[in-house]
Amino acid sequence: QVQLVESGGGLVQAGGSLRLSCAASGRTFSSYAMGWFRQAPGKQRECVADINRSGGSTYYANSVKGRFIISRDNAKNTVYLQMSSLKPEDTSVYYCAAARGWDTTRFVQDYWGQGTQVTVSS
Repeated sequence: QVQLVESGGGLVQAGGSLRLSCAASGRTFSSYAMGWFRQAPGKQRECVADINRSGGSTYYANSVKGRFIISRDNAKNTVYLQMSSLKPEDTSVYYCAAARGWDTTRFVQDYWGQGTQVTVSS
């Protein structure tokens, strides 16, 4: 069992930056691909970024490419999402997800965090 706890959300003006963190419990963090998803009201949950188990391969949705950076620290059991040049359309609840034994979270997610709200004002 893995517990994921997100932090770092908040209110920011357009053009600003935020860094989200997701801390995972357990001793097998490096066995999981990790991803960041978001879901706005009335919209489907989408994967905005994910990272493989070693941290050597990443994926970004086109909508965030060049603005968001995902990284992980396996020694700290933590995955990060650095968000820059934020836009009002980035407003959403952001969720951390983990997929055991996979190198992507886009197709399978075994665990989810509780979510953290990001609001970007214009």
